[in-house]
Amino acid sequence: MESLFLKLVFPPPPSLFLNTLSVINLPSFAIGGFSEFRGNNMPYSKFLNSVTNNFQKQPFNEEKKTEVPSRLGMLICYTPAFLASVAFFLLFPQESYNGIRMLLLNSALALHFFKRIFEVLFVHKYSGNMVLNTAIIIGISYFSSTASMIYAQHLSQGIAEPPIDLKYIGFVLFLIGLSGNFYHHYLLSLLREKGEKKYKIPKGGLFGLVICPHYLFETIEFLGFSFISQTFHSFSIAIGTMFYLVGRSCATRQWYLSKFEDFPQDVKALIPYVF
Repeated sequence: MESLFLKLVFPPPPSLFLNTLSVINLPSFAIGGFSEFRGNNMPYSKFLNSVTNNFQKQPFNEEKKTEVPSRLGMLICYTPAFLASVAFFLLFPQESYNGIRMLLLNSALALHFFKRIFEVLFVHKYSGNMVLNTAIIIGISYFSSTASMIYAQHLSQGIAEPPIDLKYIGFVLFLIGLSGNFYHHYLLSLLREKGEKKYKIPKGGLFGLVICPHYLFETIEFLGFSFISQTFHSFSIAIGTMFYLVGRSCATRQWYLSKFEDFPQDVKALIPYVF
């Protein structure tokens, strides 16, 4: 198993900071996912004022938090990472155009966050506010993950390619995840009329099987990033993101169960028929 993994990834880069960050990523994301599962949810979306949200009950959160409109908050989340992916095209122009792996990774990350910003501006319908600190924390997380994945790829330039090449499979996975995530976000946007604030049970697509198909496809996207890149760092981010989204999807399912008596019991959290 170890020898197979070594055939899938570049050797760790000569960067103590990046290697340390790779080791920290996985447990930190996993802890975040476990916190979501336990009900200690990041206070945004349906969990902003949820009685099950213990995040705001912590001693260090007793003071009133500054809130911003949700649309602005989500732009704060996604814009820095998008700008980072665009900036790397300018910082490493030769690698972006001469190295197909770097070009695919950078393009995928830029497209991912461009889609997110497009959805915030033109697809999603928001009804409330978002805690500013939460938006900043998420924005920093996305920015650091994006910048560090591209930087790790930059450091791998000139090193022998992994024996098993996954970059084209990864780009296909990314496109599947991107399109599936967008489609289910679009379905969610149809649930509300303009100005409506009431939540409803989602329908259509894979919503009849799982309550968070958009998280399922986002997981596929991040798996695509890791396959394109094939660095240990990108794999640690992908697996960590998966752990976090598992916890968030479980919390989302519990929220729907608590709010809707007619919520279908056979609808899973993230993976159809399984979980």
